[in-house]
This record gives sequence, C-alpha cells and structure tokens, in this order.
Amino acid sequence: MRTLAVSSGLIAAIVVLVVLNMFAVVFGLSFVRANRAAEAAAAGELPPKPAKGVSRRDFFRHSLLASLAVFGAAFGGATLAFLWPNLKGGFGSIINAGALKDIQEQISQSGNLPVYNGAGRFYIVPYNGTATGDVDYSKEGVTTDGIMALYQRCVHLGCRVPFCNSSKWFECPCHGSKYNEAGEYKLGPAPHGMDRFKITVDGSGNVLVNTSEIVLGPPRGTDTISPSGPQGAFCVAPG
Repeated sequence: MRTLAVSSGLIAAIVVLVVLNMFAVVFGLSFVRANRAAEAAAAGELPPKPAKGVSRRDFFRHSLLASLAVFGAAFGGATLAFLWPNLKGGFGSIINAGALKDIQEQISQSGNLPVYNGAGRFYIVPYNGTATGDVDYSKEGVTTDGIMALYQRCVHLGCRVPFCNSSKWFECPCHGSKYNEAGEYKLGPAPHGMDRFKITVDGSGNVLVNTSEIVLGPPRGTDTISPSGPQGAFCVAPG
C-alpha cells in the first residue's frame, strides 16, 4: 500500500508545534528546578540564594532565541514539505484514468490493444472472460464494464512488460515471461500472472484505478479467455 498526500502547510504547522512544545517543556523543567531549589533553601537544606529577577538583557536574549527557533522551525517545515513526495494523482493513489466511453472507444479503434497509463503504471485491457476454478475477477474487484487494470511490472523481477502487437500477449523483455491479454501466465520464469489493481466507474462515468493496493495475479494454469494461444509471432524469443 501506499500513503496519502501530505499538505505543505500541515507539515510546517506540525514542525512548529513540536518545537514550541519542546521549548515549553524546557522552560517548565527550569521552573520546576527553581521551585525545588527554593523549597530546599526554605527547609534549610541549601543556603538561600538572593532573589534575582529577569534582567532586560536576559529577556531580550531569550525572546530573540525563541523567535529564531520558531523561524527556523517554520523554514525547516516548509523545506521538508517541499521535498515531501506528493502522491496525489500519481502512483500509490486512486487515479482517474478517464471517461469509460473514451477508453472503450480507444480500445475498439485500436483493435483491442491495451490503453497504457504512465502515471499509474498500469494497462487497461478489454476483458470479457469467464471465471474458472477459484479465479473470479469480478469478485476481486479488478474488472468492471468489460475492462481490467493490469500492473505493468513483471512478477518475476520487476521489469516493465510491454504488449506485443503480433502475439497479442504481454512479453517481458528481460527474461522472457509471457502473459495473455488478461495478464494470465503462459511462459517463462514468472511465478504467476501479472498483478492488477481494483477498478471502479464513478457516477460521472470516469474510470478510477486504485494503485495503492496491488492485487496478486492469478496462479499458473489460469485461462479465462480464448483463444488462449499467441495470435502471431513473439516479440521476445522464448527463454
């Protein structure tokens, strides 16, 4: 899973509050020690010390140090917030992949080729398969309205897996793992099918893909679509 986005203002405010709390604790401890010393002196355990007020010089010095500390905390918080990764709208969040009708039209006009989303690192593929064995994608929430979202990463060693237009399979260029159009394992060293993401369509007809949660791909031997074999030459020679 991935984390939610954190606003820069919130981070800066948190840092400032932490620093102010630290100063409060330090001054509080100093006050407690002073009271204990006064009580000890009154009880005769320590020689009494002459009362000493806060001089103007000490007041201004402490005020200046406190102001510098608050300014440094605010500046540090703003810098940290600027460098903090903002996952809003990117990988690790719920991504709006576009209107369902536009995606379906693009898939249809391209001859059922997947639609790639670089920001989300996934492919949207057409899917009208049939549940088999223990595999039912509709119950897993990874398919809706005839489409499915596949994570681009090969489950073998993590290479990006492109789609081969001739074989109509996903073929890993690193070690030759191959998956059909539904990302189901076919050949190579991959331990199972391509991982996928949960996908929904909101009330406005937009396709939402949740990239914060990876759904493990189906086991070897799963085949919910037909034809199951390659429809042309491989783009990557079998390993």
